Amino acid sequence: MGRVLATVDIGSNTAHLLVAETGDGSVRKLVDDSNWLSLGEIVGRERTIPPNMQEALIRTLNGYQKLASDQKAEGIYIFATEAVRAASNSREVLKRIEQACGLKVEIISGQREAEFGLRGVLLDSGFSSFILAEVGGGSAQVAQCSRKRIKSEASLSLGTGTLIAKLGLSCPCDYAHLKRTQRLVEETLATAEVLEEGGPLVACGGVARGLWRALHPDGNRILHVEELNFLIWSTQRLTSDQIVQRFQVKPKRARTLFPGAVVYKQIMERSGQEEMTISRFGVREGALLEMAEGKVSAWRV
Repeated sequence: MGRVLATVDIGSNTAHLLVAETGDGSVRKLVDDSNWLSLGEIVGRERTIPPNMQEALIRTLNGYQKLASDQKAEGIYIFATEAVRAASNSREVLKRIEQACGLKVEIISGQREAEFGLRGVLLDSGFSSFILAEVGGGSAQVAQCSRKRIKSEASLSLGTGTLIAKLGLSCPCDYAHLKRTQRLVEETLATAEVLEEGGPLVACGGVARGLWRALHPDGNRILHVEELNFLIWSTQRLTSDQIVQRFQVKPKRARTLFPGAVVYKQIMERSGQEEMTISRFGVREGALLEMAEGKVSAWRV
């Protein structure tokens, strides 16, 4: 029997708990729970994490600590990504969390986030060399990976929440906002030399899995560029409620389909790919594997 460990990813769309049994490089999920907080959009608009969102985060972490304890997890590792990295009051928020929950939160770099993602996607991706992409709520991480290592990586301000806040995107989205979104994404990706080497494309994270579930209820993990074109064309014209009904996604996920599809489509085009593989795993599984190997410090539950 493997070790039971827990990790919480305070991302830019959700705070996400994963409790799993780890052993021999494998991850068997026991609890997989998320709470949608939209921190990326809030920080993109206000540059800070307001008190009401701090309180929501504290409630979420207290609940997650109990869930991890119920599963008899040995330890819990909590990390935060772009939304907390970018917030002007991040230190104050982390101090308040420690005082309220008795838990420390580590703000990880974009490179560390890519490293966790790589460890996770290697669980179900068989490529020896590939481009890894993860579009979150606050940023997009892209990395050239070879032989289980990251050769180069870039963190780009192309998260779905960031784009929604910066460009004032709504559902439906008019033609002017569509063109502004496409132009901004194209200009930002033009700076990402990491995509110029090409290679198979593997995507992980909640935005990618949201696109996958919307387009492929059959579970096929290959998405083609024309499918993303279709999703952009469809979601641009629909209200959030109509997107929920047509693509069978949760209401808050519905708002991310349009900007997420635009970013991933242009990543595909920039890297010269017609398709991408969606991994079922990512940063949380990678963090748990690193915990099991003693590479990150965890708090006792």
